[in-house]
Amino acid sequence: MTLSPSARVRIICEVGRRLGGAEWSVIYLTLRQFNFPNSDWHDDDRQAYVMRMIEDGDDDLLLSLGRHLNYEFIPPNSTIEPIFWKSDFFRLFISHLAKHRRFVADIQDKLLALGISSFVAHNDIEPTREWQDEIETALATSDGMLALLHPGFHESKWTDQEIGYAMGRQVLIVAARFGTDPYGFIGRFQGMNGNGKSASTVARELFDILRKHAMTRARIAEAVAALFCQSNSFANTRSNMKLLESVSYWDRTLSDRVRAASESNLQIWDAVWQWNPEIRMPQRLDALLPSMENR
Repeated sequence: MTLSPSARVRIICEVGRRLGGAEWSVIYLTLRQFNFPNSDWHDDDRQAYVMRMIEDGDDDLLLSLGRHLNYEFIPPNSTIEPIFWKSDFFRLFISHLAKHRRFVADIQDKLLALGISSFVAHNDIEPTREWQDEIETALATSDGMLALLHPGFHESKWTDQEIGYAMGRQVLIVAARFGTDPYGFIGRFQGMNGNGKSASTVARELFDILRKHAMTRARIAEAVAALFCQSNSFANTRSNMKLLESVSYWDRTLSDRVRAASESNLQIWDAVWQWNPEIRMPQRLDALLPSMENR
């Protein structure tokens, strides 16, 4: 694929953001493995350093490094234009059995309040679309997967193929036990116990995994920032602030985004911090964001 200058800028910025969140030793190792240059001289801005090192790389190397970091570049004129993802949210593919679709739909609904847009095949595929094409599109554009291991999961014609697709893309797969233990390759994935838990609890525990895991923490931070910027009431602003305070990754780009929203969105500008009604939300952001950028 020959990339336009605009496409290269998008990829370089995204790779810089993702790899820039890693430790210096991981950055050096990754750049060497993908035949990009290294420099012993640098300041403390890891994202800017990565961008400088890769900006002259050829198109194929940039695309390959992007895929390694779970970023699949889709050209603007691509026929892949998923309508089921919520803009700027974390994209989660939920692999499940059809008979549990109501429970899965409840999880899907609870995840939206956490900045996570999820794909549930039986709820999101339009009747006129080809099922396999839509499922492949969702798998190709997702940021992670949740596999709900109910009895019969392994016998399904679809679920193991979905797992295999996600493994091929090297996205994070979280296996939730609902009467079936992880098996085969699934046994080495991040796991959680879902037995007897409500959809709300499953959603919250999944969020905690995603916000901490090295493979997903940057995307979750980006999604939470987007959620905060979209706050539509004072109460919503306060709940979104709690999520923002909980993320384990942050950078100055995200700080600029939420500061701009605090000035343009009156639901943020006029809201007060839940722990001290004397402090308005923009003041809380000014106090919080500098320390978050060191995460």
